[in-house]
Amino acid sequence: METTNARATDDALARTILDLVARGSARSRSELAERLGLAPSTVGLRVQTLLDAGVLEEAGDGASRGGRRPRVLRVPIDAGVVLTVDLGGHHALVGAHSLSGALLRSASLTVDLNEGPSATLERISGAFDDILGGDTIRAIGVSLPGPVDIVTGTVDQPSRMPGWPGFRVGEHLEARYGVSVAVDNDANLAALGEHRAQFGDRRHSITVKAGTAIGSGIIVDGRVHHGATGFAGDITHTRIDGSGDIPCSCGNTGCLETVASGASLVRLMHERGRSEVASTMDVLALARDAEPEATTLVRTAGTHLGQALSGVVNFFNPDAVFLTGSMSASEPFIAAVRSRVYEACHPLATQRLRIEAAVTGTDAILHGAARMALDELDLPVPAA
Repeated sequence: METTNARATDDALARTILDLVARGSARSRSELAERLGLAPSTVGLRVQTLLDAGVLEEAGDGASRGGRRPRVLRVPIDAGVVLTVDLGGHHALVGAHSLSGALLRSASLTVDLNEGPSATLERISGAFDDILGGDTIRAIGVSLPGPVDIVTGTVDQPSRMPGWPGFRVGEHLEARYGVSVAVDNDANLAALGEHRAQFGDRRHSITVKAGTAIGSGIIVDGRVHHGATGFAGDITHTRIDGSGDIPCSCGNTGCLETVASGASLVRLMHERGRSEVASTMDVLALARDAEPEATTLVRTAGTHLGQALSGVVNFFNPDAVFLTGSMSASEPFIAAVRSRVYEACHPLATQRLRIEAAVTGTDAILHGAARMALDELDLPVPAA
């Protein structure tokens, strides 16, 4: 047990050193030792192992602070890449990232989850091979559009993924590429990508993905909080007062998704005789043009989301609530969320709270998948 714990500690330290150097937060052994609060000899041993593995390199001398000039550390251009995929019901976005997590290039492709996991992942692998460009693969991060068991890398009770339950996505890709594969759901990875872009590996946030459907993820001290069964953060099925008895996919009625998602707005517009409205984007376009019915529905959806979030904010006390997905492009929607949260929450819970649109945009999930893959990256550690 002690050997296993020591190995885990060495793995974590190696990944932290790589991350600090890749992000420019520490540029030398002395800066790493100071930042980590460790003995220079301990840091030097780990750094040398990473140098020998080719994931770090020395790049000349830095400025002296009274003694010998330190050797500058950096991640080599040819250190390898992390591959990521944001898998949706009918489309996928794949990316290649540097070991800093920066997105180097991306590509989109059409998929159909109804074809099953083997056929779908074969298409994803083809896209990976195309985007790789001859680089060495260091790790892979995968986003799936449903609840995920992160231990097994499988989707758990998805609503629209026939043939996928129990299929070990991580193991399938590990067998093909021979690297570690991190798998999580899209909402968690969007939350991780946005949080790391805003706060790094500290502080706490909630990110809500509000589009055709609604999902959310919770980040605690820079890491995804999954909860006991991987369901933490899912406010989709929160019951909303005054929502009526509209049935939800979970089997209950009156859930948040039935009154605050893009799909619910389309349904409500149809109920008002607006049959020309075909998508969430159509509703948002009408709201941007100040069309009264659409604007009212968008603001009401924001109020419902704010109601669901207010209990979470009071309980969790995050630094920020970030909104992503197509609905986050609507200022009336965001304003309504803010108004309801500030009205319903205790002042101590909101005195420094930020509620705003995410900055990572459509690439948030890819960034989160890269960060999770890097957090689990297999790196060499010093020999015992």
